[in-house]
Amino acid sequence: MYELPEKLKNLVPYHPLTGSYSIRLDANESFITLPDALREEIAKSVAAVDFNRYPDPYCTDLCQKFADFFDIDASLVVAGNGSDELIGLIVSSFAGSGDTMAVVKPEFSMYEFYAQMYGVNVEAYEKDSTTLAIDADELISFVREKNARILILSNPCNPTSLTATQQDIQKIVSSLDCVVVIDEAYMDFSEGSVLRMAGEYDNLIVLKTCSKAFGMAAIRLGFAAASLPITQAIKAAKSPYNVNSMTQTVGCLLFEQKEYLLGCIGRIKCSRNWLYEEILALAAQKSEILSVSNTCANFVFMRLANPKYVFEELGKQGIAVRCMEPFLRITAGSQQENSAVIAVLSEILR
Repeated sequence: MYELPEKLKNLVPYHPLTGSYSIRLDANESFITLPDALREEIAKSVAAVDFNRYPDPYCTDLCQKFADFFDIDASLVVAGNGSDELIGLIVSSFAGSGDTMAVVKPEFSMYEFYAQMYGVNVEAYEKDSTTLAIDADELISFVREKNARILILSNPCNPTSLTATQQDIQKIVSSLDCVVVIDEAYMDFSEGSVLRMAGEYDNLIVLKTCSKAFGMAAIRLGFAAASLPITQAIKAAKSPYNVNSMTQTVGCLLFEQKEYLLGCIGRIKCSRNWLYEEILALAAQKSEILSVSNTCANFVFMRLANPKYVFEELGKQGIAVRCMEPFLRITAGSQQENSAVIAVLSEILR
């Protein structure tokens, strides 16, 4: 009788929140929808795609547009089917079964998921329970002690919303011999990116996504930037046609809209700031809110006395947020959505 491999028997799938909600603030998506003019331009471009042909395996035009937008060398860029594909590819390529990957906690859960998939051991550096911050020297010592082949962390952090300084990230990268992956999915809302330094280090990989600041989660598009040897290795290891022609077409158009994209970032930051200040004001009145992180992302992260209760009560009102006991994470939405969240929180918190 056939039995599944042990790694599949023990694999716990990622469970995004499902169900019908009138307000979705659980997945850190953008609340901004594409303007009609851009939708029409996308429709025309997609209609012109040669559907009977494979896509460009190296996403040449797309990587050039991305590089132009962020002012980096296009030869150092690899496109992926979302950052998730690139994370899985990096874990499987730069570590083998039985090797160790270091993460920090709390952190994005998918890093550990892919390690489990490929038989890679995970060692977690626990952040300070009060500040939720990383101590660069402690982390460096931890990674060395565990003899990790890979260190991966998000900056700004999902879920804490805090940003490690550019100086600390540079210190971590330059002090370690392993591959260091910095996931900058939320860096458009903060400061201290190391994207332009990707080519300066032989062990640094920087990840970017179109799903957050640019509001294009539906097309599943992410990028990795690294030194030329690492970039070439990832290109060799990836599937030949990993980014479909429609996504490449939409991505090229998107990165041509610099003014629009910068405007989106500004609107999301304004929304985040309003939500953050309102929750801070609530925290001064409601003892159930124990702390609120000084957000650098597109969401607010807070510690609650009873987060599960608050999560469930919000759900009853048709509002989806993310519960990570003892924390709650709320994505910044439209003004109407943010106001609804604050109104319901005011009612249900003692």
